[in-house]
Amino acid sequence: MTPRPDGPWVNRQTWTELLFAHWRLPPEQMGPLIPDGLELDTFDGAAWIAIAPFVLSGLRARLTPPVPPFSRFLETNIRTYVSFDGRPGVLFFRLLATSRTAVVSARALYHLPYVHATGTMASHGGTVTYAIQSRGESPPASMFAEYRPAGEARVAEPGSLEHFLVERYCLYTRTGGRLLRADIHHPPWMLRPGEGRIEQTAMLPVELGSPASEPLLHVAGRQDVLVWRPVQVEPG
Repeated sequence: MTPRPDGPWVNRQTWTELLFAHWRLPPEQMGPLIPDGLELDTFDGAAWIAIAPFVLSGLRARLTPPVPPFSRFLETNIRTYVSFDGRPGVLFFRLLATSRTAVVSARALYHLPYVHATGTMASHGGTVTYAIQSRGESPPASMFAEYRPAGEARVAEPGSLEHFLVERYCLYTRTGGRLLRADIHHPPWMLRPGEGRIEQTAMLPVELGSPASEPLLHVAGRQDVLVWRPVQVEPG
């Protein structure tokens, strides 16, 4: 976990029932999709792309309470890993959310590629069943996943693949010629090995095709997150 960022956070949120499904890819396949100014991060010579579904709840701006029904919804993001000036972070290719208000707000405030979606989630006996599909796209992006923990929860060891994949405390986005970074802050991830299955259609960038291998799965029960306002990190 990095030190808490300077200045006031702008919103807080809680993520639960989270799955990380990661696929290994050749860096030369991922590299052309990385915006100018960012460096693709690799581990053991490979790039990684992930689909991460979860439930977002307790969303509220600073000094305001959560406002149902806008404070709880399903979110699924498609992400890879990058650095700027030596600082590792996350790059999102697409984010699906079942709250139209969240989609509009995140697009306006964070310049992120959010898409409105419909979805369902249920949990029974430790197994989560999760489905989501984008709206207003042709063809729609869709995902179905069924997942459960398959081991003990632990903090990832520095230098491990798990640490590389999840211990990242900012996101990057490029918009209007500007490279922006938004800091986040939360405790280290308590990850469990996962098992289950995930099926997706049109979720990943079309340039990447459909991964031929099975994904590496991890699950996490809960993460409480603070988010800061995006700032420009290079001259415009």
